[in-house]
Amino acid sequence: MRWTGIYLLGYFLLLAAAVLTLWKVGILATIPLFWIGVGLLALIGIGIMVAVAHSGRKESIEVNRG
Repeated sequence: MRWTGIYLLGYFLLLAAAVLTLWKVGILATIPLFWIGVGLLALIGIGIMVAVAHSGRKESIEVNRG
């Protein structure tokens, strides 16, 4: 699970850099704050889903009941 945390940290840093770039260019000034929040929430959710999906091996466990 430690790789998931590192992945999420990198994803949040990338997301912060993108938001700061859009703010500096002035694009975020034309978009209402509500929609900026909705977009950020969606991107954070996608980042969490991708991090969990790539967080390790998927194995089947067999249980022998004797």
